[in-house]
Amino acid sequence: MLPFRRILMPVDYSEACRTILPFARETLRRFDASLTLVHAYGPEALAFSDLPIIDPGLPSEARTEEELRLKDFAREEFPGVAVDTFVELGEAGAAIHRVIERQGTDLVMLATHGRGPIRRLLLGSVTGKVLHDSTAAVWTGTGAAIAEHSPSPAYKKILCAVDTGEESAAILTAAAALAGAYHAELHLLHTVEMPVMPVEAGFVPYEQELMQAAEDSLRNLKARLGVSAPHAVVRGYVPETVCDEAARAKADLIVTGRGHAHGAFSRMWSHLYGIVRGAPCPVLSI
Repeated sequence: MLPFRRILMPVDYSEACRTILPFARETLRRFDASLTLVHAYGPEALAFSDLPIIDPGLPSEARTEEELRLKDFAREEFPGVAVDTFVELGEAGAAIHRVIERQGTDLVMLATHGRGPIRRLLLGSVTGKVLHDSTAAVWTGTGAAIAEHSPSPAYKKILCAVDTGEESAAILTAAAALAGAYHAELHLLHTVEMPVMPVEAGFVPYEQELMQAAEDSLRNLKARLGVSAPHAVVRGYVPETVCDEAARAKADLIVTGRGHAHGAFSRMWSHLYGIVRGAPCPVLSI
């Protein structure tokens, strides 16, 4: 996972896309990584050609124009860096996935446009598809949240939102390594979501037992991995508590998991979407 050696950045030339550029440059420099830019275009690109719509050379010319545009973007935004570029006609998420599989990408960096859940369900989301399908780490966030954080110097405070599941060791290890690479403060947060049960069922003692079990589990995990960062165990709804703590601590980055072993509608998956949409800073999902 770390250090990152192969970084992929989808490019759609939007304002949200451009907010990532300083972070991408910083990450490339920090880890001496390689960079691949991917651009997926649709049939509308054919409209910019001078050729008639029935000309058999039209698709080839459109592709050439898109390739030149992406190469110009690479030279302008990453001067002096050897950048691989891939251009493909079709859906962006599928194109990104193919490049990840082909190159063995370590990290994907992209911004979400912050669309709501209804629009995402109707039209699909490139960010959602990459988060769900990719085995690479994904660095993302809303354009507004990313634009408010300067990556120079990058990541003074990192918040690791960790649970007690199978991914917890990998998430905490990655967060600790990243904090070490940036000489950043690392704070850990575990949220206990309480089950709904009547008071007469003994809710208060049960809550105390759950909180204590989570505390013990997190302490044991830290000891096993040799991580000495401060931690907090809180009660609440995961996305809200993570975003609130990130805002309170003025975190520059949230590191969390995304439940690779679970389905698209798992609780952990829902939590990740909520964190990305509401986070006041970028989110790195492992």
